[in-house]
Amino acid sequence: MKISKVFLASVATAMLFASCNTSTELAYVHDAQRDSAIAVSEQFLKGIQANDILYIYVESGSPESTVPFNQETNKIAISSGTVMNPGSSAVSGYLVTSEGFITFPVLGKINVLGMTHNELAQLLEKRLVEEGHILDPVVTVKLMNFKVSVLGEVSRPGQIQASGERLTIFEALAMVGDLTLYGLRENVMVIREENGMRTVGTIDLTSKDVFSSPYYYLHQNDMVYVEPNMRRKRSAVHDPVIQGYISIGLTTLTTISTLVYHIILSRMYLKR
Repeated sequence: MKISKVFLASVATAMLFASCNTSTELAYVHDAQRDSAIAVSEQFLKGIQANDILYIYVESGSPESTVPFNQETNKIAISSGTVMNPGSSAVSGYLVTSEGFITFPVLGKINVLGMTHNELAQLLEKRLVEEGHILDPVVTVKLMNFKVSVLGEVSRPGQIQASGERLTIFEALAMVGDLTLYGLRENVMVIREENGMRTVGTIDLTSKDVFSSPYYYLHQNDMVYVEPNMRRKRSAVHDPVIQGYISIGLTTLTTISTLVYHIILSRMYLKR
């Protein structure tokens, strides 16, 4: 019986080490009260930045009056997130220069730096009316090159593009296949560059405070980095081939221990 207890203890120990993460460590927002309400923040709204590519379309009850204003200038083609040479793709828009200007047909150069998309649309509508170009203009402004980079312990690291200007941290992670089991969910880093400043923030995906974080809504060109947990860091210093052999060895030991235990039980039963 002493031998059987030793084998049982070895099996239990192997199973304990095989379980590397608890359900709490893997859960998102596990401290949030169910059926609770949280006010939605408007912090995802930000001003237009240099190097943004804007889609601007003018509509009116008199379509012929809008023709001069829908002839796109600053044609910048985009292919797989890379700005290509003019004419290489049908995708184009208005490039915001490093000084914050766009060149709009007829109206000329306009400083758009820091404006929201709605503010720019209202400005264009006002000028089109006041300068006698269109009586009833409706202007639509959208961001064409919203991109975010996600690195670290995620299934498919890389750069992602989204339509519009609103993207949450959870939506971005879903687009790269979610975190791996080794991702540190309590300390996800977001690197942000805006208005000539670089900020580095952290966000805890396991806490309900994630929804009030200034990094919950990602901004244009944000970089998200998921840090590996301690188990991944420890394993990184060892040869992966050796680690594979150790894993196979533990599995084999567990199997042998189980078989020997059953043999001992069978012999004890026969002796009776």
